[in-house]
Amino acid sequence: MNQIDLNKRTAIVTGGAQGIGLAIVKRMLASGASVRIWDHDRKLLQQTLASLSGPVSGDAVDVADENSVSLGTAAAAAALGKIDILVNNAGIAGANAPTVDYPVDEWERVLKVNLTSQFLCCRAIAPHMVKQKYGRIVNIASVAGKEGNPNAVAYSASKAGVISLTKSLGKELAKDGVSVNCITPAAAKTAIFDQMTKSTSATCWPRFPWVASCRSRKWLRSPAGWPPRTVPFPPPGIRHLRRPRHLLRGLNHGQEETIAQSVLVRREDIYGFIYRSW
Repeated sequence: MNQIDLNKRTAIVTGGAQGIGLAIVKRMLASGASVRIWDHDRKLLQQTLASLSGPVSGDAVDVADENSVSLGTAAAAAALGKIDILVNNAGIAGANAPTVDYPVDEWERVLKVNLTSQFLCCRAIAPHMVKQKYGRIVNIASVAGKEGNPNAVAYSASKAGVISLTKSLGKELAKDGVSVNCITPAAAKTAIFDQMTKSTSATCWPRFPWVASCRSRKWLRSPAGWPPRTVPFPPPGIRHLRRPRHLLRGLNHGQEETIAQSVLVRREDIYGFIYRSW
């Protein structure tokens, strides 16, 4: 495990009761941070807290609700004493359907949970960071926000919005000692896959060979027939993955732990002001 010193740092991780969020929580605890988990599933949250050791606590917070986020922020500030790090991880896949058939209410639900929630959390917590002249915000987007997944227009659009939110906020807070970063993971087999149809998940998962293919400069064609032959090399997003290659060495692509390590790297003090996603 690549060790990063988070002693005396405090963090809030949304959607931290399972999957990628839980992996991030564990990595932060192992690195010395005090962590506050936000999750809408109260029962799952209590089970997760019972399974963890160290300075970890939690709140049942609906990150898509402004009042719930406000109350959660006040409770976290009181419990932790300060808020150094925010990881906006909570999200849903939403329905899978062609754009012309996509239900409007489902579109609005996905954008509210995936995008508006991150806006609300940043809006509530950033003032605490500005006041103390230190803060690290990491927003979890998706490679779908760069490329657009077929039959997942709401999810793709919401994650593209997260990338732009990160850039805007990063520029606003750069002068205040607060850096805002974004990572755009490809597919990881977590509970969110259970929300997808089999055809959509089959399209998403084979994209991971792109990381290997960018090193050999050859396409690794998947059984699902992705990527299409007409896409030029390198595929969108791969350039960003290749630059910090040494940071990914020894990690298993496609797993929660890999993404958790990327989150910790993104909030390292040495990076300062970075709003580019990768």
